Amino acid sequence: MDLSQYETFPFQASHAFNLATGSEERSFPSHWHSFGEIILVGPGEKNIYKIGQKIYNLVEGDIVLIWPLEMHEIVDADRTCSIILQFSSTIADAVFDFKRIIHYYNNLHVICINTHRELALKLGELARKMRDTYLSNKSNKEMLCTMLIFEFMLVLDEHKQELSGELTDNYSSVTDELYFKMIKVTDYIKNNLTDDSLTQSEMAKKAGISKDYFSRIFKEITGLNYNKWLNLIRVEKAAELMSNEKMSLTEIAMLSGFQSISSFNRVFKEQKNMSPSEYRAGFSA
Repeated sequence: MDLSQYETFPFQASHAFNLATGSEERSFPSHWHSFGEIILVGPGEKNIYKIGQKIYNLVEGDIVLIWPLEMHEIVDADRTCSIILQFSSTIADAVFDFKRIIHYYNNLHVICINTHRELALKLGELARKMRDTYLSNKSNKEMLCTMLIFEFMLVLDEHKQELSGELTDNYSSVTDELYFKMIKVTDYIKNNLTDDSLTQSEMAKKAGISKDYFSRIFKEITGLNYNKWLNLIRVEKAAELMSNEKMSLTEIAMLSGFQSISSFNRVFKEQKNMSPSEYRAGFSA
């Protein structure tokens, strides 16, 4: 792997972790991919990134969070000493807590060292550990880096109160029994997106609780109300399927659980700030 490149090296689906550093290129066009990305911003007079429709002018030590399937762009940045870490979305899909963190922090994209110094320093140290581990000769370095990714997310989640003012929603703890009931429900939904009975009432029955209680607990755990979360999962599924060029957008919409192409277009644009066709054009394999 040529570590001087960024967004040009192949990310193998069988790999849980990849890294790039030392790029001389200052920009990269708008694109998306199925893996998540963490950037430790290096020194330089300009470090301008765009995530979704928002532009961030950053400084050395800032942490950039790009969640799986998010459109992003490097506008103008000195990346010679920056660290770009990439983790497979299959990690999040396999671990509910990881998926919960992604949903809860989905609108958090930058942790500024000037406003969250202690947190940014902790996360920056973990990013450097991942870099050093990945560049080592250790035979189990991918597993070690994946463990550090989990530690990174745990540290982030431990500071949720500090970051709550920058997030849309917050959540509180629930009992283990109820928590695992909700895991079963969300797993069922993700595996049955074309099911016609994915109503909040039916999912409350599966959890064995009332609809009102389900609604409150669901938002506490995921950080989102049920319908918004369901649309998010469907859009994520659709975005994932878009890498298959043989599938039409109509097929993708139906397999993601949308009842019509018009509702698919509307919800997708609400989530991604662009049409499905525009999003597909920006795919970076």
